[in-house]
Amino acid sequence: MPATPQPRRPRRRATRVLAAAAGLATLGALAAALPASAGQGQTGAADASGKKRTVDVQLLSFNDFHGNLQPPAGSSGQVTEKQPDGSEKKIDAGGAEYLATSLRTARKGNPYSVTAAAGDLIGASPLLSGLFHDEPTIEAMNKLDLDVTSVGNHEFDEGAKELARIQNGGCHPKDGCFEKGKKFQGADYPYLAANVTDEKTERPVLKPYWVWKHKGVKVGFIGVTLEGTPDIVSADGVKGLKFHDEIETVNKYAKVLDKQGVKSIVTLIHEGGAPASQAYNYNCDSPGAGDGISGPITTIAKGITPKVDALVTGHTHSAYVCTVPDPSGKPRMVTSASSYGKLYTDTTLTYDRRTKDIVRTSVKSANHVVSREQAKAKDMTSLIERWNTLAEPVANKPVGFISGDIPGRGAGVPESPLGDLIADAQLAHGKSIDPETDLALMNPGGIRSDLVFKASGSEGDGVVTYGEGFTVQPFSNTVNLVDLTGAQLITGLKQQVSGSNEASPKILQVSDGLTYTLDMTKSGADRVVTDSIKLGGAAIDPAATYRVAMNSFLAGGGDGFAELGKGTKPLVGSDDLKAFNDYLTANSSADKPIAPPKADRITVVK
Repeated sequence: MPATPQPRRPRRRATRVLAAAAGLATLGALAAALPASAGQGQTGAADASGKKRTVDVQLLSFNDFHGNLQPPAGSSGQVTEKQPDGSEKKIDAGGAEYLATSLRTARKGNPYSVTAAAGDLIGASPLLSGLFHDEPTIEAMNKLDLDVTSVGNHEFDEGAKELARIQNGGCHPKDGCFEKGKKFQGADYPYLAANVTDEKTERPVLKPYWVWKHKGVKVGFIGVTLEGTPDIVSADGVKGLKFHDEIETVNKYAKVLDKQGVKSIVTLIHEGGAPASQAYNYNCDSPGAGDGISGPITTIAKGITPKVDALVTGHTHSAYVCTVPDPSGKPRMVTSASSYGKLYTDTTLTYDRRTKDIVRTSVKSANHVVSREQAKAKDMTSLIERWNTLAEPVANKPVGFISGDIPGRGAGVPESPLGDLIADAQLAHGKSIDPETDLALMNPGGIRSDLVFKASGSEGDGVVTYGEGFTVQPFSNTVNLVDLTGAQLITGLKQQVSGSNEASPKILQVSDGLTYTLDMTKSGADRVVTDSIKLGGAAIDPAATYRVAMNSFLAGGGDGFAELGKGTKPLVGSDDLKAFNDYLTANSSADKPIAPPKADRITVVK
């Protein structure tokens, strides 16, 4: 039977003002003014009032949706499932039509249900959402009854003022209203940004916390993004903002909630970890609690006050359900639901009415696949069709041809075929405005998807459309040229695996002619073998000057590449998507499509 949307749960619109404007003194009152959305459902022995002492609260959560209203293509739209015999199976998953159905189905029989997210719902989005500054995604989140989310780094892609518009509504200041007679209403749910403050006022730019309440049950939510957001967002996006330590911030507001009588607390944190397995259903607590995960979230989880009962995390696009001990040694659930709406997490929090706290020993959680075998949510289908009509004239324009899948985001290796193709495109664009351009570098995080041979619509197999190119490179960066000495170039390559990138290397994609060896058996900067770095077969000369093409994000020192930000004689070219599309158009045709690059420029030693 086709899924039908459940009636909207009663809830007033989320607070429509920045905390900087409203003042922190009003936050408690504003949070209390937001009623909950659940019904009744109780377990356990009755207390003196006749009510059951404990009640199970269902927490549904997801993260890193990134505007993927339509099912993601290629490997970006798959999850890995571990089979009983130990083998692994790939499952197609994701898309707003299926996520809505999954969440609505999960809520049935669970009237005490709250839905939360851990940031990056918008930003780095496919054209269907990104072309309209992610208004379609906010509308979709409203329809599927999201209750609360933290901000992520990508919520700041267009700056604090645009984030305020996303929360509060109103037409875009430059592009206006996208539909005649319709004004963007903003998010029905609060965006939480406890650790992001205005440099001048020192107040949070959005609400730091929110309290879900129903029939005496209260659960507080604190939302934070990673402290290192300025390192991975353009300078304009974080101008005038300060990002604070995650642990200190959460602990601060946990005390605030505790004083208000809110003893049950969940942290929504846009920071994550690296799981031991890519299978969403692996045992993260084997051989011991939390042994199946590493990375920043483990340190953060171990430092956050025991007042917090569970952590919903994100950012790394990974899937895990782990029990990481809090500072007192008590078990505490830490979860993440991959990305792009491919999974959702269902956590049961048993609430004790007497203590007003969560019974930690009874917390249960699991990730579930957002299967494409289930019925589509009709209201999401209508939403997608409506926005597709507006996007179609732009999205379906052919820009090039390929002879096979060109993996990018989903390649799972340091050097991807699509990364090579983009770097080559940027080198070609660089040479078109300065023939002295020598090489190009591309940050891996800027590659958001794969190029898939199979047609996504009526364009035909092997045809790359503008919309597909936009999905790959949605950031509107420019291609910049700078001069770097050979010594600076070597240092920049070594920063891939050292400094802030040592724990989680960020391997730059390189243009044709640049080669080197990456020896992962070594540590830190030594992983990049200096003597192996060559351009056109000749060793890089530390004293020579090289003209380098890269996007504006890297040219600003983003992603921990401070040395690349020291380039001289800057020249700004076209936006990176135009450079990519122009390259595809100039170098491919229906008769002579581009073949997937071999991805053999970086030799990896493991």
